[in-house]
Amino acid sequence: MAEWEAHDAILLALPHEETDWVPIIDQVHATYRSLIEAMVRHKEKVILLCPSKSYAIKVLGEGTAREITLIEASYNDTWTRDYGPFSIETADGKNALDFGFNGWGLKFASDRDNLVNLNLDKNGYFAPGSYRNNRDFVLEGGSIESDGEGTILTTSRCLCSPNRNGGKTKPELEEILKERLGAKRVLWLDYGALEGDDTDSHIDTLARLCPDGVLIYVQANKTDSQYEELSKMEEQIRSLRRPDGEPYNLISLPLPDPIHDSEGNRLPATYANYLVTPRAIYMPTYGQRINDDRAKELIKKAFKNELPIEGIDCQPLIVQHGSLHCATMQLGRGTINTNLL
Repeated sequence: MAEWEAHDAILLALPHEETDWVPIIDQVHATYRSLIEAMVRHKEKVILLCPSKSYAIKVLGEGTAREITLIEASYNDTWTRDYGPFSIETADGKNALDFGFNGWGLKFASDRDNLVNLNLDKNGYFAPGSYRNNRDFVLEGGSIESDGEGTILTTSRCLCSPNRNGGKTKPELEEILKERLGAKRVLWLDYGALEGDDTDSHIDTLARLCPDGVLIYVQANKTDSQYEELSKMEEQIRSLRRPDGEPYNLISLPLPDPIHDSEGNRLPATYANYLVTPRAIYMPTYGQRINDDRAKELIKKAFKNELPIEGIDCQPLIVQHGSLHCATMQLGRGTINTNLL
């Protein structure tokens, strides 16, 4: 399913005191409040994992908490994009696929994250018969893009990583993606990496598929240290073709001005890390008015100005090397037991 197609809910996980967010817990809670409040305004169904319902109510306020579904759960981190279920639709119906998650190639602890979908299934949150166990294969939601019509866009640095599935080849991976996800073809990017990124070039930091043959991607200016790498990516993107053989309609996004952590290391801020739903687009902002406004204008254009766009300050999220899309996972229509929402 394409991200902009109908869905049952959006899955998030609330940062708390037993996660790495402790030094900036108040700031990151403010980001989550803003995001969830925006989603509630647009009538999105939100499922929020939390250490306890009382904790979530304290963070969000009783009014907002009443508008969403709170599920008490155990998790290592809050990046539900990468351990949440994949939603697909095949001749057999609509399914929620649970792939393995190993902390972005064994970089971070993931034992509890890797059990989230299994526990949701055990507790009846998936629609009857929709859950599919694919935990023998490691696949993160941020590592692939789908147009909902059989095309998948991904990066070789991530999927071919030896610490995920033993360094499988592109042909081997393509067969798996076709079998598991129902893909008809796979487009590969071999270039593109943001400084500070620890996902091995997740596609949702670099380039996104949009409706009607549009592809939007990040572009650095010539003074940026990432210019050469992203220019090679752009050259490869220009060679990609739609299923009908025509080139994609390309839109280039600016990068935010460099943002650094307290030790001077650059953080992987990107406007490509937005979430699109049938009701609205939720995009990250970084306190840079000119860049934020320009990115908003371009993302809106990619979706033909048909959707309202909500800018959410993601400066706290980027401190932990992720952004808005990383923190969310849409759950496709027909995959969730909506009686429990």
